[in-house]
Amino acid sequence: MTTFIPGRAPMGENMAIAFLGPFGTFTEQAVHQIAPAGAELIPMTSAPQALTAVRRGEADRAVVPIENSIEGGVNATLDSLSHGEPLVIVAEMVVSVVFQLAVRPGTRPEDIRRIGTHPHAWAQCRNWLEETFPGVVHVPATSTAAAAQLLSGGDASFDAALCNAISVSTYGLEALHTDVADNPGAVTRFVLVSRPGAVPAPTGADKTTIQVALPVNESGALLTLLEQFAVRGVDLSRIESRPSGDGLGNYTFSIDIVGHIREERVQAALVGLHRYSPEVRFMGSYPRIDAVRPTILPGTADDDFRAGRAWVADLLRGGDGTGKRGGAAPDWPLAPR
Repeated sequence: MTTFIPGRAPMGENMAIAFLGPFGTFTEQAVHQIAPAGAELIPMTSAPQALTAVRRGEADRAVVPIENSIEGGVNATLDSLSHGEPLVIVAEMVVSVVFQLAVRPGTRPEDIRRIGTHPHAWAQCRNWLEETFPGVVHVPATSTAAAAQLLSGGDASFDAALCNAISVSTYGLEALHTDVADNPGAVTRFVLVSRPGAVPAPTGADKTTIQVALPVNESGALLTLLEQFAVRGVDLSRIESRPSGDGLGNYTFSIDIVGHIREERVQAALVGLHRYSPEVRFMGSYPRIDAVRPTILPGTADDDFRAGRAWVADLLRGGDGTGKRGGAAPDWPLAPR
C-alpha cells in the first residue's frame, strides 16, 4: 500500500513518521489514519521534537496535535511550526477524544490524591475530576500515554492516569472510570507535516495555514489584517494570537484560511498581507478532513479576478475597457499579453 501526497515523495513502506508518543497516544491513533502498511513509526516525547526530527531529516513526516475542540490551539505545535526551518502541513486528521481514569490493579478510589496526564486532557476533564476527587492535584505529563506508561512502571509520582482505552490495555492498567469528560464529543485535530515541496493541486475543499506578524504599535493593525481577507471574500476557520517572543505585547497570529493558495482570492489576500505585515509564513495548503466546500461570494471566484486583470490590461494597451482599441497608446509600460 502506498499513499501519495502530491508534489512530495510517496508515503511508501519505508516512510518514517515521527509522532507524539509513546505508543498508545491519541496521536498514534491519528497516525494510523494516514500511515501506509510497513511505515516506521517513531515515538517522540513532545510535538516540537517530532517536528525537529523532520527538520533534521531523521523522519520523513511528523504527526502532531494542533487544535482541540475544547481547549483550542495546541501552543507547543503552533510555536514550533512558526519558528525555525519552514515546514508545511500536507494533511489533517480528527480523532474523538474519550478518556479513562486508569490505575494500577488494587488501587482504591480513596487512594487517589494525584492524577497524571497531559494538560489538554486535564482541561477537558477538570470539573469531573475535582467533583469526583475533591482536592485532587494534577501532575503534568508529556502525553496521556506517557502518564499511563509511568504509572504502570511504578515510578510515577501520581496515583492514577487520565488516558485512552488503548493505553489502559497497553500498559496493564485497570480503568476505574470510563468515558470521563466535561464535554462529551470532544475531538482533537492532528496534522501531517513535511518539509516544503511543490504545492499540491486544490481539491475544492481545502485549508491554508499561515502565521502573520502585526506591525508594532500601529493603531488598527488587527483590523487592517482582517480586511485583507474580508474584502476578497476569504473566510477564516481559525485565528489565534501567540506571543512573538521578541517583546512584551508583541503578538503574531496563527490563521487557518478556508481555501487553497492556488485560488485567486486566497492569493490576493496573501499578497495584501505580504505588503502590510513584517512577516508572513506559509504553512501549507491541504485538503479539509470534512471535505466541506466554501461558499464563494459574488465577485470573488477565480474567473472574476482574471476578468478584472484582463480589463486593466486592456486599458493599459490603449483599449476602452470593452476590448476595443481607442485613442493613443499610453506612454507607461504595457502589461504583458
